[in-house]
Amino acid sequence: MTQAVQTVPSRWERFKQSDFLYYFKRDKVAMTSFTVFMVILVMSLASPLIAPHNPYDLSTIDIMDAELPPSWMEDGDATFPLGTDEQGRDILSTILYGSRLSLTIGFAAVGLQLLLGTVIGLSAGYFGGRVDSFLMRFADVQLSFSTMMVAIIVSAIFKASFGSEFFSQYAVLMLVVIIGIAEWPQYARTIRASVLAEKKKEYVEAARVMGFKAPRIMFRHILPNCLSPILVISTVQVANAIMSEAALSFLGLGLPVDQPSLGALISIGFKYIFSGAWWITAFPGLVLITLVLVINLLGDWLRDVFNPKIYKG
Repeated sequence: MTQAVQTVPSRWERFKQSDFLYYFKRDKVAMTSFTVFMVILVMSLASPLIAPHNPYDLSTIDIMDAELPPSWMEDGDATFPLGTDEQGRDILSTILYGSRLSLTIGFAAVGLQLLLGTVIGLSAGYFGGRVDSFLMRFADVQLSFSTMMVAIIVSAIFKASFGSEFFSQYAVLMLVVIIGIAEWPQYARTIRASVLAEKKKEYVEAARVMGFKAPRIMFRHILPNCLSPILVISTVQVANAIMSEAALSFLGLGLPVDQPSLGALISIGFKYIFSGAWWITAFPGLVLITLVLVINLLGDWLRDVFNPKIYKG
């Protein structure tokens, strides 16, 4: 008699049968938010291919096309569906390229926050004692300053020390570092709380008895069990990072004019909104609000899904 061979389901099959996907399919808000986010993400990544114009190519920009209204309005031009800005750049193209910059800064800044917060939070929660006290007091000091205050101070110092030209050349990298450094305590405190609960469990004691060193226990055993809160906070932090970049660009401390992000576009258009060129600010602002809204909605859904006590399906 031959025994039936049981096939191990693949990761994709396990994912299709998971509670995560089951609840996702039942939540219309989550599905809609994810769809809108993916549309914005794909369009921004494909901006060099689908954008009607290249806002970085100065040879294609004509100042005579400045402040043209959207194509459906009087004096509008079909070549510029959403109108043009004060330099004659196509608003739709600048939104697509600007979204890519904003998302790049948001994800990269969150990556830096995650790296710093994970290492500090794991160390504080696992070692405890003086290490925990020192790291958490340092995080408390960081949290006593608002993100915007830290970002404005650091941006101003870099501009004063190295000049506006240097800052403009490395503006994207500078914003990633500034926003990443300003927000890492959020991760550190969340991960520390999870580590304090996890390190008392039997699998951690078993790893110690087997002679595993602290770094392996922290990163190979404890960290995978802390991924749920990390995923939730990462979603929220991406939205916060995008808003921080937009606010800094609006204040003139973010990306330069020749690298249009959503915040820079809103800042440029705000100067002309009272002259009747409302579209320069309105359309980038609408995209920014939509992007942040859908990310926050996804973050709220993830928080509820990973907390079965409050999730009702």
